[in-house]
Formats: sequence, C-alpha cells, structure tokens
Amino acid sequence: MFKGKRSLINLLALVTAWALAWGATAGDRVEGARIWPAPDHTRLVLDVTGPLQHNIFSLSGPSRLVIDLSNASLKADLDNLDLSGSPIKRIRSAPRNGNDLRVVLDLKSDIKPRSFQLEPNQQYGHRLVVDLIDESGSRLEQATRPTVTQDSAGKRDVIVVIDAGHGGEDPGAIGPRGTREKDVVLKMAKTLEALINKQPGYTAKLTRTGDYYVGLRNRTLLARKYNADLFVSIHADAFRTPQPKGASVFALSQRGATSETARWLAQSENRSDLIGGTGGVSLEGRDDMLAGVLLDLSMTASINASLGVGSSVLGKLDNVAELHKPGVEQAAFVVLKSPDIPSILVEAGFISNPQEEKNLASDWYRSRLAGAIMDGIEDYFRKTPPPGTLLAWQKQNGKGGNDVSQYRIQRGDTLSQLAKENQISVNELMRFNGLRDDRVMVGQTIRIPAS
Repeated sequence: MFKGKRSLINLLALVTAWALAWGATAGDRVEGARIWPAPDHTRLVLDVTGPLQHNIFSLSGPSRLVIDLSNASLKADLDNLDLSGSPIKRIRSAPRNGNDLRVVLDLKSDIKPRSFQLEPNQQYGHRLVVDLIDESGSRLEQATRPTVTQDSAGKRDVIVVIDAGHGGEDPGAIGPRGTREKDVVLKMAKTLEALINKQPGYTAKLTRTGDYYVGLRNRTLLARKYNADLFVSIHADAFRTPQPKGASVFALSQRGATSETARWLAQSENRSDLIGGTGGVSLEGRDDMLAGVLLDLSMTASINASLGVGSSVLGKLDNVAELHKPGVEQAAFVVLKSPDIPSILVEAGFISNPQEEKNLASDWYRSRLAGAIMDGIEDYFRKTPPPGTLLAWQKQNGKGGNDVSQYRIQRGDTLSQLAKENQISVNELMRFNGLRDDRVMVGQTIRIPAS
C-alpha cells in the first residue's frame, strides 16, 4: 500500500515536471496583429497568448525598430498587414536564440518607440502594443490663426472641438448585437462637425478623424491647440444589465477640478501654458499661491460655463431622446479637466440597452442627436458669445439670430410642407439639419435657414 502510494506521488511529480518543462519550451505565441495609423503616431498591436518579456530598440541607417520577444513563437501572418498610412515599409521576423522571436520593422523615417502590454477586454485577449511616435509633427494638422468665416467682417469663429471617445484598439462599450461604441460616436461626431461647419460664425474640429486611439490628455491638448471655445466629448454609456437607458450630459465636478489644479501646479511645464484658451492669464513666473488662485478662478469659470452649455444641450436632447437624468451631472472625467476650456461629455444613450443600441446604429437617430447638440450649442453661444467672435459682434449690433430660425415639429407636419412654407427645397432642409431622409417626429426641433 505504501509503495503504491509513493509510486503514484513520483508519477504525479514526473507529470508536473514534464508539463512545466513543456510549457517553458512552448512559450507564448503571437497569434495576430493589427496596425492603427493616426496623425501623430502608428500603433502596432500583437495578439499574444499571455504576458511576455520583450525589448525594443531603434537602429539608424536605415531606420528600423527591433522588437525582441522572449520565449515566443510567431503564428500570425505579418505579410498581409496593410501598412498604408504608416511609417512602416516592411515587417520581417525570425526565431532567435532557439526559443525567442525577433520582429524587425523597416521604417521610412526615424520614430520614437513606446511599448506596453494590455490585459484582455471584451474583444481581445492579451496584447503587446508598440507605438511609433512622430516627434517631428510632420503629419499633425497645425493650428494657425483663428478661423474666420467668409463675410464675417473679420470677426473670428467660435471654435468647437468634438471628441469621439475611444478608437483603435479601444472599442469602448459593445452592445448585445456587437455594435461598438467607438464606431457609433465617430459617425455622430462627424455629423455634428458637418452641422457646426455649416453655421456662419462657427468652426468645428475633430480630435480623431478615423479609427485610432488618442490619449485622454492629448484630447484636451488638441482642444487647446485649436484655441477651442468649447470641448464636446461624445460617448455611449453601458451597464451590466440591459434595463438602463437615456442620454446624459456631464460637466467636471469640483472634486475633479481640485485634483486637476494640484496636478497643474505640480508640473512645471504647465506654467508656460496660457489660461484662457485664446489668450488670458499666464502662470509663468507666478508663485504657487498666486498660480493656485488663478487656476481656481479659471477652473470655476470653466465649470460654470460647462454647466451652462450642458444645460442648454440637455434641454435640446430632451426634445429628441429620453433622458437618463433630468439635469447635468458632474464627474471627474479626464477629458473634462481643461482649466481654460468649457467642456462637456455627452452620453448619447446606453449601448447595452437593446433598443438604444438599435437606435444608435441608425444614421437617422444619430443625426437627430447631433442636431439637438448643435441646437444646444448655438442657443448657449447666441446668449453668451465669446468676445471677439462674429456672434458677439452680431449680438452687439442687434444682428444675431436672423440667419436661422428654429421650429418644433407638431403633429401632422411634414418636411416637404415646411420646405414649401419657407421657400426652400426639401434636400436643402435635410442638408442643413444633417438628416439622411425626410422623416421627422413630433417634438423634434429643426433649424430653418433664412430665405
């Protein structure tokens, strides 16, 4: 009995040792790869079977990036990756030191590399991420002087920066039918951009124009680069159960403002940044106490303005969608933490709710939401236009609001009837409101240009 038990223990020990040895020999596998080109960087993502040790380094003459993966093998086909729009000319790979893998990127120019690993999410497993950063900025759109609308008497436009959440390797929330938040909000952001750019006295900019990821801090930096008067981040909410629904609008909380003030004071490079967006109070050369007071004043003013425009947007959304909460909510979202730019975050609905997922996947519904956001923005800035803008000049000279009127759809109304009454074509009315078809709903607000 004793000998039999000892034999069984020895057998189990041998099996365990063999399994461990096999696992060490087998190592991790690279099972897939994706490339996400962005204006200022390109992201290479390698799907791996688990966390792994890696090392990256650059070589010049010619430009190359070497990625060494310890105890790993390649099972993905890197030859079929689409390298267009990236600085990568070719990808080569080969085994190294018996159990290791070396991947070499032949580059068109020098880049700054950065790498990190990601845990599994709803869509992907373990991943190794390698960013190729364009330090020269040659691919970045540069902000120059303020934009001026034609025939605006030289007065600058109100600049609205629209931020489509997530992107690239970050899909955001995923609905029960597989609808991805990153796709929905980008389409909606582009619709809103088109609506804003049609309005005299307004210019819209996007933080991302395609399927790539922009860091949360970089989104607010882009808003500052464009001298934004307003930052609007668009998302689609999610919950662990399918019941919650409705649109929401958020502004920064006071608690978030306090932590952000401390962060700005702690980072010396922020001292040279202007507080006031298009020009205001500089922190450069100020002592901590005075800089803290200036930041607190600026943050308080930005939060108050954010609550104002947020309330206006929420009121217009109430005409076209169900609201999750009746008032503007406040939270410490990173993208809202700009001390000098009024910022709001719009949750277009719950993508985890089957009906709202279906709505958000519809061009028609997204256009209605974008139109409501535009109406809210316009309503706010008509009442409180930034100094030096065309809207401020129009208000001062009693000329504001004559180019556009708003109409709330009543029972029995049709778009063709409204077009006829206002002596414009149905197509023109659809284009002006970002509509994909001529359907309208009772309670919907549409904008009508002056004939």
